[in-house]
Amino acid sequence: MSAENTFTAAMVQMRTGLLPEPSLEQGVKLIREAARQGADYVQTPEVSNMMQLNRKALFEHLATEEDDVSLKAYRALAKELKIYLHIGSLALRFSPEKAVNRSFLIGPDGAVRASYDKIHMFDIDLPGGESYRESANYQPGETAVISELPWGRIGLTICYDLRFPALYRALAEAGALFLTVPSAFTRKTGEAHWHVLLRARAIETGCFVFAAAQAGLHENKRETYGHSLIIAPWGEVLAEGGVEPGVFVAKIDPSKVETARKAVPSLQHGRRFSVAEPAPVPDHLHLVRGSA
Repeated sequence: MSAENTFTAAMVQMRTGLLPEPSLEQGVKLIREAARQGADYVQTPEVSNMMQLNRKALFEHLATEEDDVSLKAYRALAKELKIYLHIGSLALRFSPEKAVNRSFLIGPDGAVRASYDKIHMFDIDLPGGESYRESANYQPGETAVISELPWGRIGLTICYDLRFPALYRALAEAGALFLTVPSAFTRKTGEAHWHVLLRARAIETGCFVFAAAQAGLHENKRETYGHSLIIAPWGEVLAEGGVEPGVFVAKIDPSKVETARKAVPSLQHGRRFSVAEPAPVPDHLHLVRGSA
């Protein structure tokens, strides 16, 4: 690929609040800063519009995709700045009882090019008493999503998806050169696993990995890890945030994907295999709609 195929990617690191309006104000300011720094593709973190742990408060402020003020504003902003704007996710109303955690890739014309609903729900109990039950409020997605950028295909995922490597291999095998992991990792899990898992996904697939993150102590008293990352296909960290909101930028050369995959062509070496008896089939695995 020639130099004309390179582009600048920016990770917008946020500290989303309890309400959509101030969170939108924060996001717009940082996205404008990314554009000023020459970014062609800008990504925000998971739940860029609000972080609510209280179910009643969450559903009081949820809007449908059609009515969501943040999405409308971000579409207008992408068109104004003429950038590819990837809103890591918004909490949106799915039904009277469920929300959806949905990512949006918006083109320079302001049109939504792709959307993705988070597949894997963060339902865990951490040492020290932290507990999360994402499935209590959110409807999980069922479909992996790839879209086109001028520089190659991009695969969409969100946060906890990171722990399921089969998803990323499937996206890479479907032609993705870039994998996205907008996140709101807890400080505890981030300190232990964030860098290792993101670098592993890049190395396993030979893809660039873009991961904008939530950072710091939020109004809901949840603490997120920050450290937004841009990672090259060979596993090098090209840009990294700290624990404060900000913008983190790197120049992306898509030809590095081909170089990495030629050096270690593991995507071509995958083989079907069976698991020897008497191993039972895990009861938590199920057929995803549209798969064979």
